[in-house]
Amino acid sequence: MVSIMMGLLYLFLGPLFGGLVTGLDRRITARMQGRFGPPILQPFYDILKLFEKEQIVVRRSQNVYVYFYLLFIVFTGVLFFMGEDLLLVIFSLTLAAIFFVLAGYKGGSPFSIIGAERELLQMMAYEPMVLMMAVGMYMATKSFYVGDIVTSPMMPILLLPGMFIGVTYVLTIKLRKSPFDLSTSHHGHQELVKGITTEYSGPALALIEIAHLYEVPFIMGFVFLFFGSNWLLGFVACLAVYLLEILIDNTFARTKWQFMLVASWVVAAVFGFGNIIILSLLG
Repeated sequence: MVSIMMGLLYLFLGPLFGGLVTGLDRRITARMQGRFGPPILQPFYDILKLFEKEQIVVRRSQNVYVYFYLLFIVFTGVLFFMGEDLLLVIFSLTLAAIFFVLAGYKGGSPFSIIGAERELLQMMAYEPMVLMMAVGMYMATKSFYVGDIVTSPMMPILLLPGMFIGVTYVLTIKLRKSPFDLSTSHHGHQELVKGITTEYSGPALALIEIAHLYEVPFIMGFVFLFFGSNWLLGFVACLAVYLLEILIDNTFARTKWQFMLVASWVVAAVFGFGNIIILSLLG
């Protein structure tokens, strides 16, 4: 019963939380750059404005992939907050990302195709570390289930400090922060124009933005898992990590995909796989 309630809370409150976090993100970023910044509710205003715009598409079928992208993002979050299998959560998240890539390819624009290919490269960069996180959680708590991990009396981070560093590193990719915001651009004058979302406008683009709002809570939930039943410390860690991501976003310029891929795999090998080896030797 509790798991169903958590799933429903995420379904209805997830985008509200994600929108508020995104609004605070934009306000803090603006202050770092010496600007006042938009209202905290600006992400919601943007989405409402997109729904009022005319939808212009290159191919009518391209929106089908957007619907499935949103559907599987929501499904992933519901699974996570219902305390289900972490591996299933990760596979569902990957499937959602694949539909997003297909949406970029379907647009047909050179910019959207390049963005889709870069999205695939980003998946290749962060997937190994995320999968190793699931393995590490099992080794630390003897369960793949999110519900068991968050009620574990022992904080997994005590056994998985390297894993925590690795996950924090790849969150920069998943949260689409610089220097790893390669597949899309928030600024129209950059080399990708709008990258993977170039050919989307109006309501279809609004659905993509809503999917991003749904994504924020369970992405930060990956950080929360490292603190088991110590929920207060988990919330503090999520706040600290997100502020760190904002700082990184405003400090580093966009890098090349080659560096992102190699660096992410090195981090996964050293901090992720290395942590698994040490844990195996200790166990």
